[in-house]
Amino acid sequence: CGWMMWNWLVSGLATEATLLLYDGSPFYPDGNVLFDFAAEEKMTIFGTSAKFIDAAAKAGIRPRDTHDLSTLKTILSTGSPLMPESFDYVYDAIKADVCLSSIAGGTDIVSCFVGGHPGQPVWRGEIQAKGLGMKVEVRDDQGNVLGPGEKGELTCSKSFPSMPIRFWNDPTGDKYHAAYFDKFPGLWCHGDYVAETDHGGLVIYGRSDAVLNPGGVRIGTAEIYREAEQVDEVIESLVVGQQRAGDVRVVLFVRLREGIALTDDLRDKIRKRIRSNTTPRHVPEIILDVPDIPRTKSGKIVELAVQRVLHGEAIKNLNALANPEALDYFRDRPELTS
Repeated sequence: CGWMMWNWLVSGLATEATLLLYDGSPFYPDGNVLFDFAAEEKMTIFGTSAKFIDAAAKAGIRPRDTHDLSTLKTILSTGSPLMPESFDYVYDAIKADVCLSSIAGGTDIVSCFVGGHPGQPVWRGEIQAKGLGMKVEVRDDQGNVLGPGEKGELTCSKSFPSMPIRFWNDPTGDKYHAAYFDKFPGLWCHGDYVAETDHGGLVIYGRSDAVLNPGGVRIGTAEIYREAEQVDEVIESLVVGQQRAGDVRVVLFVRLREGIALTDDLRDKIRKRIRSNTTPRHVPEIILDVPDIPRTKSGKIVELAVQRVLHGEAIKNLNALANPEALDYFRDRPELTS
């Protein structure tokens, strides 16, 4: 498996836990299949993805009304930032008294820099706490530690137990150091664009290398996704920055519900939602529809690959994509040549 979740699950056996694994589409034969599984097996911890929770909400699934989930204590969400509205959905439609833990880390560390804390309150749209043994700090581009509410890079300033010490086929260590330590010498820089909260938790706004920069203003991609994907007609979206005339214009691609056309009225609706809840800088200059969005084999959308396509650059590591053919939907779009 190319994702750390497999390795992570195996460690659960050391606690004498029973692992419950589901192989198949989470929406076949219908959207309740995972909740059927949870009820039948009397599941106590349900691990899933932020995308599944969002999709279940849009499908109107309400297991709280149809399933006995009395044994369920915790829901873990990962893969991408969990939107504030998804927190609302979990407590309204799944179960009111679960501990909802959005978690974030990486396959490279087989761990979490930030995650859940069963002894602390759950705050809407936030990851509760820094991981044990993780000296997590948010820094600006000059390496200064930032305070609550200020967006910057997620760094770790102390070594930690699951920290990799080398890469295969990297005898000099150059690739390893370039991956984590080039930006801030001596500090692990994980590549997430985040902000600490007043509660000691974190909000993740997207990958640092995918951050948009229109007019010199840094915008995390998740800030746009959380608004665009609240529009009923939009199933999912992908946003990138396209270099044009010395600046960056924001281009939003949307995958729409079956039978829905991307009209000017729908574009206006999407822009209005984004503008109302963010800033004018967040509003996409161009909105286009696509039938599919490229993603990794672990289900994460790949903004950088699409950005490279838009700029006519070669795509690295196509083998990591589950659906590389989806990149063709982004090539040679006449709307992006002017």
